[in-house]
Amino acid sequence: MDSRLDLFGALGFELGDAHLIRNAGGLASDDSIRSLLLSQRLLGTLSVMVIHHTRCGLENFDEDELQNELASAFGERPPFRLGAYHDVDLDVAETVAALKASHFVDHTEIRGFVFDVDDGDLREVLGT
Repeated sequence: MDSRLDLFGALGFELGDAHLIRNAGGLASDDSIRSLLLSQRLLGTLSVMVIHHTRCGLENFDEDELQNELASAFGERPPFRLGAYHDVDLDVAETVAALKASHFVDHTEIRGFVFDVDDGDLREVLGT
């Protein structure tokens, strides 16, 4: 979701070359899986790239602490995970694993990457 990232430019894509499904933390949420399902089934998408980035705001907060703050503010905890993490590579690997575990996502090609916001480097997370 980070507006600092021009993924079309970074990947060398033109408009219309790829579907970008963006959310805070790059979570494999129900809505992300729904969007992938539609992209694959209706539009023929075959490859999935999970791309997280360095210096993400979700990397440095405590999930339970923020959930508790939200419960105090709204009277209940959100029914969804906010997406806090402490290791971007591990989070990419977990997201890829969640997509591969979904019966609704074609597993033909799902790979994980980390985009470095400082130098524009895109590196693959091995083992994903």
